[in-house]
Amino acid sequence: MCRSIKTLREPFASDVTEADMREAALQYVRKVSGFRAPSARNAEAFDRAVEAVTAATRELLADIEVRSAP
Repeated sequence: MCRSIKTLREPFASDVTEADMREAALQYVRKVSGFRAPSARNAEAFDRAVEAVTAATRELLADIEVRSAP
């Protein structure tokens, strides 16, 4: 699932931006919802989900500890 979402943590990525996190969140929400672009009646829920996943991604990347190479 979501094979096109790239890993956003070190050492796989550096200088991850807010836009990178939002793009990953958007891909995830599109996959889960089955909508590439939601209808007007679903747009608010879709956008809230993208923002929630972006926030969760930001928090995760800030909190995880990656072991440094020996």
